[in-house]
Amino acid sequence: AAAADAAADAGGVRTPADFLRSIRGRPVRVKLSSGADYRGTLACLDGYMNIAMEQTEEYVAGELKNKYGDAFIRGNNVVYISCSTKAA
Repeated sequence: AAAADAAADAGGVRTPADFLRSIRGRPVRVKLSSGADYRGTLACLDGYMNIAMEQTEEYVAGELKNKYGDAFIRGNNVVYISCSTKAA
């Protein structure tokens, strides 16, 4: 992962897999096909885009609906994952 980050900093090509490896442990927003989004810390994910999150908050129509300690999101429901430099 450090080599991929160094390559990206040097103007090299960075793949989606590089991005996903680089955001582990960081605050993310996961948008689902249902329209809901989940914000929390990305714990891990696999090749099927199954996602484990910590300190997770569920938002529907922009309104906070629930808070979870840990959450698991099945990959086929994921529309996108975004990473913020500020806390989720």
